Amino acid sequence: MSIISNIFNELGQSGKKAFIPFITAGHGGLDNSEALVFSLANNGADIIELGVPFSDPMADGPVIAKSHERAVADGISLNDVLAIVERFREHNQDTGIVLMGYTNPIEVYGYKAFAERAQEAGVDGVLVVDMPPEEAHDLKSELDAVEIDFIFLVAPTTTDDRLKDISKLATGFVYFVSLKGVTGAGNLDIDSVNHHLARMRNHIKLPVGVGFGIKNAKTAKQVSENADAVIVGSTLVSIVEQLSSDKDKMITKVGNLANQISNAIN
Repeated sequence: MSIISNIFNELGQSGKKAFIPFITAGHGGLDNSEALVFSLANNGADIIELGVPFSDPMADGPVIAKSHERAVADGISLNDVLAIVERFREHNQDTGIVLMGYTNPIEVYGYKAFAERAQEAGVDGVLVVDMPPEEAHDLKSELDAVEIDFIFLVAPTTTDDRLKDISKLATGFVYFVSLKGVTGAGNLDIDSVNHHLARMRNHIKLPVGVGFGIKNAKTAKQVSENADAVIVGSTLVSIVEQLSSDKDKMITKVGNLANQISNAIN
């Protein structure tokens, strides 16, 4: 059983939900990113998503897209992201780490080499935003070989047949994109989220995390009533953008918001 599965099992046994914050690795500097990962882990994060910088982050709204642009301009590579994970693992073996990114950097790295290096660094899961299930079998084979979970996105528009296809490939958990559009967009319709969660669970037996559009503790709590995990990204990334020149203030503010959300959902 994977670390991610263990995390969800342990939380479920105590009636708790997972808090999964997202930051873009290297945004505002590698040192800042490393400090943020530790701060999130110390303030209630069960699993942390690290965005791998990419020049064309098509699924992301303005806030996260800008964070990718800054990190790419600073020369942050996939190897740099893996080095952050490796240093984090020297001190923390309990918090799950998921890399969230796009196909191109992984393809350039090579699927087998990437999977082996990710396992060596201490990565627990990988989510590739622009890799549909029809094209995922080769990467899945390499991730399965090193026991890294392969996480897939599901949207409100995902059909029942496609949910069945995803259920055959996904491990760890499934990420439900609660809104049509990009990260950070719109306001959540909780009734609609709950409707789609119920439909998804007819086909997918893994835990389901809900992301996109969750901006504060109140919304996180509402979502957590029916989801297995709450995923928060744009709000945290915007704090990094605003305060990257004041590291102490940035770490404190991100930690405080993470703590509020973690407490709210449990």
